[in-house]
Amino acid sequence: MVTHVPAEAHGDERGALLGFVEAQRGALRRSVIGLSEEQAASRPSASELSLSGLVKHAAGAEVGWLRLAQQRGDEHRPTHDTWRDSFRLVGDETVPGVLAFWDGVAAETAEFIASVPSLDDTFPLPDEPWFPKEGRVSMRWFLLHLIEELGRHAGHADVIRESLDGKVAFDLVALEHEEGSAAA
Repeated sequence: MVTHVPAEAHGDERGALLGFVEAQRGALRRSVIGLSEEQAASRPSASELSLSGLVKHAAGAEVGWLRLAQQRGDEHRPTHDTWRDSFRLVGDETVPGVLAFWDGVAAETAEFIASVPSLDDTFPLPDEPWFPKEGRVSMRWFLLHLIEELGRHAGHADVIRESLDGKVAFDLVALEHEEGSAAA
């Protein structure tokens, strides 16, 4: 891991898990620093994955799992016909727009997790063939799954970004700090 996740306050499991979720979000977000829309959408490998598509997918996956945990409908859930579009920007979507959307999702995730009485509280899994019938998972599982999902795609993003311009995660952390210093 290129960035340090601060240790949680003693007994702050929620804070620790959210810290690791944010670290993986950060890795994906940094993957598009300094790129044009065209560069972010390019596919420099045999894979159909692009950086902008990974960022969009990760934001969509987080909101999807959040809606399940909240036991609310997911207004962003792709259908069978739109699944491929969940991995690429379409219409007037832009990288800054997707990142702004994800900022809102991240804030909503943190607010929701702070509001649940216990990380042991559960919610039902969707009725899909790959989930156990009438399966339930905990809020803790939800956060651990986000860490897994975002971490997997952050690894993809590392390879894609390095293939595009040779920049590795350490370079992107430095660029992020430069941008933050320039904005201050």
